[in-house]
Amino acid sequence: MRVLRLARFLSGSRLGRAATLGILAALTVSAAVAAASLHATALQEARPPGADYDGDAFTFHKVREGVYLAVPTGNLTAVGNASVVINDDDVLIVDSHTSPAGAWALLHELQRITAKPVRYVVNTHFHVDHVHGNQVYPKDVQIISHEFTREMIATGRSWSGHAYDQVVGSVPSQISKLERQLEATTDPGDRTDLLRQLRIRKNFLAATKAVVPTPPNVTLRDRMTLYRGRREIQLLFLGRGHTAGDVVVYLPKERVLMTGDLLLKTVPYMHDCYPLDWIATLERLKQLDFDVILGGHWEPLLERERIDHLQAYLRDLWSQASQMHNEGVAAEEAARRIDLRSHAAHYPNIKGLGVGLVPVQRIYELLDQQK
Repeated sequence: MRVLRLARFLSGSRLGRAATLGILAALTVSAAVAAASLHATALQEARPPGADYDGDAFTFHKVREGVYLAVPTGNLTAVGNASVVINDDDVLIVDSHTSPAGAWALLHELQRITAKPVRYVVNTHFHVDHVHGNQVYPKDVQIISHEFTREMIATGRSWSGHAYDQVVGSVPSQISKLERQLEATTDPGDRTDLLRQLRIRKNFLAATKAVVPTPPNVTLRDRMTLYRGRREIQLLFLGRGHTAGDVVVYLPKERVLMTGDLLLKTVPYMHDCYPLDWIATLERLKQLDFDVILGGHWEPLLERERIDHLQAYLRDLWSQASQMHNEGVAAEEAARRIDLRSHAAHYPNIKGLGVGLVPVQRIYELLDQQK
């Protein structure tokens, strides 16, 4: 109050007006620092299970002014990336990781680059590694997704199924394997590494047990545009692909596209996909004017040609699997016989004849539904 009275007293002169502005600016800075301090304290007090880790959980790659890709370091199991868009007054985050611990760690480390509050979170699709950090955000944060994604989370589909089993269900067996390896070795270096891995996996198990699946509180059907100060943020559903509700986030001015798992560096996971729709959706994606791709995994991508590579892969996989389905070849045998080696230049993880069983089973399922 004394500071405000002094400001009013000084405001009657030119010198006073300048002093007033300086005092008010100092008050604003002090308030911002105090708010950031309170936020940091609240975050520390709200540390969820499994959020104990050494070092940094994320590396923030600056892509544009105020636009970052947060890539996990491996010190804490976050599984996938998060994109961060810092606007004039607030922050938007794309995807919330696979546990409240992962989401908490991101918010905690985000303080290194901004004190602005997170007001928006986008779930690109319903898989566990993109949505199970939703619960750490206050109720006034808008968590946005496609209608299908919200339905899947609300009905428990992010908490079960093949994707969940792959990411979370296998953790107890991974822990048991590490414990057996630890018992079998006496090498100090190996033991140190195994103990680190074991701690990380046990933390992850504790983190996943704390998950309360939290559906988005805002949905879109085709598109939504947010205008946050000087920044335009487009949320677009261009068609089915990796799932039936993939949303991409597009910054037209910055020419940045955030794709979730619709477009990645590697061959994508395909249990819930629609390959033919995916090809068409990628064709619509080409109409956007962008030169940086921030995917749900791996580092930023600069090559638009990756869209062509994925389309070609999906066409070839669909063609070969469809032919074998029509010939009555069992999915397991088809998975051994399908030959996608012609795509190995673009997907180096293709090492030889054969493909994973999951994509073949999915294509057979879709073909059976057409009968």
